[in-house]
Amino acid sequence: MKSKNVIIAQSGGPSPVINNSLRGIIDACRAYPDVFGTLYAGWHGIEGVLKEELLNLSAQKEEEIALLKNTPAAGSIGTCRYKLKDHQTKDFDRIVEVFRAHNIGYFFYIGGNDSQHTAWKVSEICREQGLDVVAVGVPKTIDNDVGDSEFQLIDHTPGYGSVARYWSHVVQNAEEENRGSSPADPVLVLQAMGRKIGYIPAAARLADPERRTPLQIYMAESKVSLAELADNVNDQLKRDGRCLVVISEGFDVGDLGEVKDSFGHTNFGATKMSVYQTVINYLNQVGLKARGAARGQVMGTDQRDTAIYASTVDLEEAYQVGRKAVDIALHDGNGWMATLLRVPGPNYTVRYDKVPLEKVALSERTFPEKWIAPNRIDVTDEFLDYVRPLIGNDWPSVPLVNGLQRFTRFEPIFAEQKLEKYTPQAYE
Repeated sequence: MKSKNVIIAQSGGPSPVINNSLRGIIDACRAYPDVFGTLYAGWHGIEGVLKEELLNLSAQKEEEIALLKNTPAAGSIGTCRYKLKDHQTKDFDRIVEVFRAHNIGYFFYIGGNDSQHTAWKVSEICREQGLDVVAVGVPKTIDNDVGDSEFQLIDHTPGYGSVARYWSHVVQNAEEENRGSSPADPVLVLQAMGRKIGYIPAAARLADPERRTPLQIYMAESKVSLAELADNVNDQLKRDGRCLVVISEGFDVGDLGEVKDSFGHTNFGATKMSVYQTVINYLNQVGLKARGAARGQVMGTDQRDTAIYASTVDLEEAYQVGRKAVDIALHDGNGWMATLLRVPGPNYTVRYDKVPLEKVALSERTFPEKWIAPNRIDVTDEFLDYVRPLIGNDWPSVPLVNGLQRFTRFEPIFAEQKLEKYTPQAYE
């Protein structure tokens, strides 16, 4: 069998472990040189495929490939927020042209719900046009919203364990701050990522599983009004004299002057007002049952681009799910997503499997109602049992050179462009 070339790409928000899935795909493909030819990366996701910007991964130094393990975010091959919509027929035709021009037989796409939808659309258009291309999805998202709420399609997404670890540590640090400074700043409000789903702010409870800290958690699903939030905080102040509030960026506080990304999602980092600032303003306006004022902090993209907070469990699972995608391409063919499922039993372990891309692309996970505490501002121990194994027990080993983190830096070696210049259809 004559080998065919490979395109690997990713889209959506990055994660601390996304490059380890890329490394897993590269390592697994290299083990079958008679099947997989030159490995390319779509430079900035599917947009790079449309523009015929294909970074040659096979030409990169071995050291740089190895460094992908602890390189966070998406700087190695880039990401995008470009969604293939049904009416964009020119885009579909262009993808087929690029695949044919570069003898592409395998397409691996790393990302969340919208990315899996893109992988599915690519798999379908190749099938419809009789193109012998195997498209396989690789899950990634810190939000943990890929799949179904029954956890039959996937137990959790690579990326989530690391952001959960991040929040378990950040809240520990915030507790030390608040404990010391509470006479002047009795209320500390921390804003977490999570547009529609509460897995990220929920992980804050890992910092205090015994519930000894005056911590309140407000997810998008909490359905608590600002007035109720203020009452809750003041009740906590009466009991403890201080209060930590972790609030989701998707918590409903009214109009924020929203800005949407090209996927149609609210870009909270670009809105005119923030959730946490609205909450702080409201608390200080209605008054606190303690001396001092509420203050706050918004945790930004460091939630998804900080190497030292990556979970060692998450790193390993991201790598293995990348390898599984290649195994699927070899033995199962087109139209699948690699997945990981929890094995029942007292000790945490997962198995790697496959699920149809179509099922993932058309699914949407919610945060289980049973994991929200009756008071709506906490999570249950059952959720903690679910999330605790994902954060691991060790620090990752991030290489340093002259005291600075050493990340992957690929050489800009691109495939020769064989087609005319193309402007992605959504740009027009």
